[in-house]
Amino acid sequence: MTKSTDIRVLEIQLATQQIDYRTPMKFGGRVVADVIVADATVRVVDRQGRGATGRGSMTMGNAWAWPSTTVASDRTLAGMTSLFERLGESFVGDPAGDCDEFGDPLELGHRLNRVAATQSRLLEREEAWGEPMPVLAQRVVASPIDAAIHDAFGRLLGASSFGCLGRELINHDLSHHLDTSFQGEYLDQYISAKAVDVLPLYHLVGALDPLTPEDLEASGVAPQDGLPLLLDDWIRADGLDHLKIKLAGDDLEWDVARVLSIDHLAEAVWLEQGKSPGVYSLDFNERCADVAYVLEFLDQVRSARPQAFDRVQYIEQPTHRDLKGRGAIDMRRAAEVKPVVIDESLLDLESLYDARSLGYSGIALKACKGQTDSLLMAAAARKFGMFLCVQDLTCVGASFLHSASLAAHVPGVAAIEGNGRQYCPRGNQGWDAMYPGMFQIDHGRVHTNSVDGWGLGFEWLGATPGA
Repeated sequence: MTKSTDIRVLEIQLATQQIDYRTPMKFGGRVVADVIVADATVRVVDRQGRGATGRGSMTMGNAWAWPSTTVASDRTLAGMTSLFERLGESFVGDPAGDCDEFGDPLELGHRLNRVAATQSRLLEREEAWGEPMPVLAQRVVASPIDAAIHDAFGRLLGASSFGCLGRELINHDLSHHLDTSFQGEYLDQYISAKAVDVLPLYHLVGALDPLTPEDLEASGVAPQDGLPLLLDDWIRADGLDHLKIKLAGDDLEWDVARVLSIDHLAEAVWLEQGKSPGVYSLDFNERCADVAYVLEFLDQVRSARPQAFDRVQYIEQPTHRDLKGRGAIDMRRAAEVKPVVIDESLLDLESLYDARSLGYSGIALKACKGQTDSLLMAAAARKFGMFLCVQDLTCVGASFLHSASLAAHVPGVAAIEGNGRQYCPRGNQGWDAMYPGMFQIDHGRVHTNSVDGWGLGFEWLGATPGA
């Protein structure tokens, strides 16, 4: 089944840059102080000979995507960067990966994943890592190219990429990409062609982030750049009412005390401002040993400060990312108390089914897992009536705009995470002037109606508008 609008990738240009963090961020027992941003420019042509250029960007978050205990962090980052470079070379016209064929963006996205898997295996042998690159890391590496393909497709048609997902442009129904329960359905039944006007922004409270002047002095990190340094100052400056709290997952006393301290501080600012109290998401980054830890944590928070418990909107994947076998941890008892969303484990429909069987009640969409797979997982989660949120990977510049645009086109998304402005504001320079409503937070909201243009919804910094 083919369409005249099917596209083929003619050329891929890649670029990377390293950007230091303003302050270090701690999550899952790891501290991150800088980031590699990977950008892709893709030139495509359709069956009628019409051409277009699309662009994509993503941060190479190896600490999250490849948290190895045996391969050093600098090697995992180098491995992901090498795979990115190889994809730029191998995806164009590779007969073994059928990349020279025409297809719609979903088909090309799946081909890209196959090539990424093949090239990562080659790299594993060459570099002698001693373990395979995780599929999650492969998805992160491929995501800028996948995004650029979708961006180019929309620009070729003079439309939003999110509005180009129906049967008139896509070759197969969702049963081809998911399973037979989606027979006769297409993504346009689940994805909106138009972005919502605004979305709440989740502000990250990292495990190292100071809450008091004493914490700040003890940290020894106080950049003099005019941005807030303490949480209460951030809440006042940006009108925040959504806070994402990073927790240890293996220190119950610290985790409970951290949430209570944050709630006490945040509530005082909200009362001072005359605002309604906000909400929290809790992120253990897979560090909890079992569901009993989560339940005991929630019980202690509820007993000590009921209003803090009430403000918990959802909990992110609290235990390890292995959902199969004897080590799989059932989340049903926790999900009966608060929504529990799957994050690191979510890679495909099989992993979504595994998560649901274990009691997970929601999913965290991430643009870093690829536009193609994010759209498909959003459709599945909506069909199953699951809780939806969109998180980032300390996305900056174009990668944050992409992440927010994804969130704005998936009906039912609760909020968008955006912590690049906190930890890596240099990555937003230029973009913040171009899209002030996305980077200058007003009443805790991002103005997502500003990323509702052609392609992924926004123009590229320094590029000719519409190009």
